Amino acid sequence: MFYKTELKDYIRVPPNLFSMPLEEAVIKRIKTKYSGFISKDLGIVIDVAGVKEIGEGVIIAGDGASYYNVMFELLTFKPEMQEVVLGKIKDIAEFGAFINIGPIDGMIHISQTMDDFVSFSKDKSLTGKETKRVLKVNDLCRARIIAVSFKDMLNPKLGLTMRQQGLGRIDWVKEDIEEKAPKKDEKEGKDKEPREKREHKK
Repeated sequence: MFYKTELKDYIRVPPNLFSMPLEEAVIKRIKTKYSGFISKDLGIVIDVAGVKEIGEGVIIAGDGASYYNVMFELLTFKPEMQEVVLGKIKDIAEFGAFINIGPIDGMIHISQTMDDFVSFSKDKSLTGKETKRVLKVNDLCRARIIAVSFKDMLNPKLGLTMRQQGLGRIDWVKEDIEEKAPKKDEKEGKDKEPREKREHKK
């Protein structure tokens, strides 16, 4: 899920940025410090959403830079368990598919790609035995996050599933909804009573 996260930190502005407007220089330094930052609490930092407050500058002896106590907002992405996400299939291997959901990739094990027996093809596609559905690179899909790991901060791991109802390739989801919806003729048939029955009620 995407968040706007408010933080307070001392931001160092070096002398080579003194000619810039203060807010512009501060934002530049925040981006340098936090761009691509990953943590379990914040998630993945995408960008600086804005600066709310800049305190008085402080100069430390022996350091030509100025330090500012800054309150600012970061745009972050923090994956949540059971969250439903939309993304494109980035790659397919024998063991499953990799899906890009924006700032991070997730992995869908082959057993979780569809509710069917699935086989891998050399053209990098996964095919269901009964449904004959095919999953390929660049397919737009809806998936649910079922595992989140920040053990490796440089490369957090996400596990996803597409086996549940309402998940999978977008056109599969639409097909499933249309199959379960009552057909027009069937609906009209239920609403109509036999003529003899209606006359008897009168």
